Amino acid sequence: MASELNAGNAPTELVIGLVSVSDRASGGVYEDKGLPALQDWLASALTTPFRVETRLIPDERAQIEATLVELVDTARCHLVLTTGGTGPSRRDVTPEATLAIGTKEMPGFGEQMRQISLAFVPTAILSRQTAVIRETPGANPDHAALVMNLPGQPKAIKETLEGLKDADGKQLVGGIFAAVPYCVDLIGGPYMETNPAVCKAFRPKSAIKPA
Repeated sequence: MASELNAGNAPTELVIGLVSVSDRASGGVYEDKGLPALQDWLASALTTPFRVETRLIPDERAQIEATLVELVDTARCHLVLTTGGTGPSRRDVTPEATLAIGTKEMPGFGEQMRQISLAFVPTAILSRQTAVIRETPGANPDHAALVMNLPGQPKAIKETLEGLKDADGKQLVGGIFAAVPYCVDLIGGPYMETNPAVCKAFRPKSAIKPA
């Protein structure tokens, strides 16, 4: 089992799955930039130790679904981030695959991502990012994960995760990752802490653990 439980039934290891969905990158036509961008951002944003599981796969719905299920049910990830495959073209099927494996839809994440991106480009309305909770069935009913679709470009990944800040670093529009640690709390995952200079996690006062 990738994440052992302690006496209080809380996972002791944070496991994050990263999936880059691209026909050309997975086929070796060009170098994948999504996975390195995600790993670099997480390394700067999280102060909680974590382990990553990475996958580079083509835009094939069945393979995307199988990969997401494997990362949650077998690799026991608490958070899965995908990049790519969220546009309107025929080959863009990441949202469909994500919704198919989810047990609860979390549409607010996609709504906020588009709101952030609209500050930069009007074509943000063409993006179809979404998020779901997957609760493991059968033999592993104790585990759940948050699965989120992110944009394909490294710059857009950073913008949607962090949000918008002014020249002095003041937050203008909140990034989506601020809500992720508390969401993971609510589904029984490890307590995640962030570097507030990059992303300040929000929790109700009653959910904040003493330093």
